[in-house]
Amino acid sequence: MSLPDPDSLRCFLAAAELLSFRAAAERVHLSAAAFSDRIRRLEEDLDVRLFERSTRRVELTAAGRRLKPQAERALAEAGACKAVVHAEDRPLPFELTLGTRFELGLSWLLPALDPLQAARPDRRLNLSFGVGPDLWSRIARGEVDAVVTSTRLTVGELDYALLHEERYVFCGAPALLAQTPLGHPDDARAHTLLDAFADLPLFRYLLDARPAADAWGFRRTELLGTIAAIRLRALAGKGVAVLPAYFVADDLAEGRLVAVLPDHPLQHDWFRLIWRRGHPLAEELRALAEALRGFPLR
Repeated sequence: MSLPDPDSLRCFLAAAELLSFRAAAERVHLSAAAFSDRIRRLEEDLDVRLFERSTRRVELTAAGRRLKPQAERALAEAGACKAVVHAEDRPLPFELTLGTRFELGLSWLLPALDPLQAARPDRRLNLSFGVGPDLWSRIARGEVDAVVTSTRLTVGELDYALLHEERYVFCGAPALLAQTPLGHPDDARAHTLLDAFADLPLFRYLLDARPAADAWGFRRTELLGTIAAIRLRALAGKGVAVLPAYFVADDLAEGRLVAVLPDHPLQHDWFRLIWRRGHPLAEELRALAEALRGFPLR
């Protein structure tokens, strides 16, 4: 099947609007015979009848009515080709794929997509959701251009830009802590620690801010992989956990969770936009980081 050419589509649209082959032929500056030949060839290319014709009237068939909006779009896109290639001052379009953990992506990055796109129409952003170790491997394989994470850098050959400070809180359900207090490291023996990964524990933000002599010997550690799962288990009174302060701010304000050792601040960290050193769009990634700093964490 041959593809319809723009001139034939232009003839079709003239006839579809005027419902007169004679008037349509005059509009596109063709003889009546040449115009009819254009319509005939278009119908042959599409293998469908587009008009019902008689000596008195011309009407679109159902297929013709379906073709009309598509033909209008096709001609508009064809007309834009010349404008695009001659728009030397227009930025070249490009895409960036950002890896992010589920909770941060849904609550923060996803709402930012539309305003970021409106500010830079030439830049298309894609999201790829995952968890810490998985996101690092996607950078290494080149499956994402950058990741947004507060995970500490453990590999070389990376560049980054700071986005937002991330503070943490050691917390648990009030009923659990009322029944089994936790005011000293020795009390940990009666508690379960809820955490994400054995090699990237959130509890390190407490350990790094406390004296090295403190011995936190929890009864057991339950690894859950995501902060959303940790939060739900903490709310259910199944253990205590270190969680991002922004993520449980409402729970703390409404008393569903309470801070453990509130007078002992935890070490803080930073969300970063991280990419491979030497990335061809490194300057665009720095510009994106600057834009992201304008969107508060939520």
